[in-house]
Amino acid sequence: MTDLPARLRQQIAGAIGADRPDRLGVAVSGGSDSLALLTLLNDWRATGGPDLHAVTVDHGLRPEAAEEARMVGNLCEGWTIPHTTLHWTDWDGTGNLPDAARRARYRLMAEWAMETGIPAIAVAHTADDQAETFLMRLSRAAGLDGLSAMAPRWQQGGITFLRPVLNAAREDLREVLRARGITWADDPTNADPAYERVRARQVLETLAPLGIEAATLAEVAGNLADARHVIDGQVAFAARNVARIEAGDVLVDRTALARIEPEITRRLLQKAILWISGADYPPRGLALKRLMRAIDAGDSATLHGCRFVTRAESLRITREEHAVAGFTAHPGDIWDGRWRLSGPETRNAVIAALGENGLRHCPDRRNSALPAASLRASPAVWQGQTLLAAPLAGLENGWTAELVRRENHDFAALISH
Repeated sequence: MTDLPARLRQQIAGAIGADRPDRLGVAVSGGSDSLALLTLLNDWRATGGPDLHAVTVDHGLRPEAAEEARMVGNLCEGWTIPHTTLHWTDWDGTGNLPDAARRARYRLMAEWAMETGIPAIAVAHTADDQAETFLMRLSRAAGLDGLSAMAPRWQQGGITFLRPVLNAAREDLREVLRARGITWADDPTNADPAYERVRARQVLETLAPLGIEAATLAEVAGNLADARHVIDGQVAFAARNVARIEAGDVLVDRTALARIEPEITRRLLQKAILWISGADYPPRGLALKRLMRAIDAGDSATLHGCRFVTRAESLRITREEHAVAGFTAHPGDIWDGRWRLSGPETRNAVIAALGENGLRHCPDRRNSALPAASLRASPAVWQGQTLLAAPLAGLENGWTAELVRRENHDFAALISH
């Protein structure tokens, strides 16, 4: 035990990296993993690590959650670590509750960090979580991307989220707490087999006599992540040679595309789709295979909120008009996740899709590099039923359209490096 905390602190420091922030948020639920992460980060703080600010999200789903948040707050007070509790209050009672709670948790933390001026948040996913995720995705016949499981860091809402104990065993983290007399809360859902993750945990216990343990599967996931990184490099190389950006569309040279391995093509299309659509997840494998067959045959198609216009020598991937119908934003805010329109202050101005009706009021649309299908799905400025501007369609009237970078799905950055 003597060397365990030091080894874990070294692992944490290495995972956060040399570019560590001066201020680091720590997501702390009151469970063993997050309390141990907070403990080890507090040790590091005492020897030159970053200043800490703990954050707890109370989803309002269990009566015990409020007391657990207070417990975390009391511990932080004793260690002079600022602590904030965030509350989730906008669930509509529909859909997948665990997924909705997870999305809300990270959204709330990202918003809090932006308001607080904290650039990064550490979360306490462990090697056990990685192994459970691997098994859950294996049950869905996931490919390389899915079986690579959880990444050590990602961006959301302008904030970097870090998993610095992703290679640590849960039992090691608990040993740190036991040695210091720190108690933790056990969420009863962690023992409820109604949840897929709990069933995966039970399967791990069954596999242990075969030598298939959490550390083993976490290592396999890491090996697959290394392989994915190599393939991603090949995709980026291919993209730079066959694709270019044209006012928000991806324009692909079909002749050059035909010379690329099918798996690289599949991933290239997948990345273009995520960039244009802003979807959280790519289309399913069968749907993507059907799309590739359609492109090979010279047919046009729609998929995942994108339109694929196939010509003899080119493939244009653009936003599907139907997918953005009803999307609105205020001037200066981001529309459809990637466009920001700015212009003269105008009362009651709204950003919405240009559509067929708006396109008819753009006399200079033929001077645009974009075809009609792309323009109909492009952003425009409306005042009621009156079209004020459509910068991409040549109707500027003092307005400009800026293409905004998408977090984690930036195809434009892919082909520019």
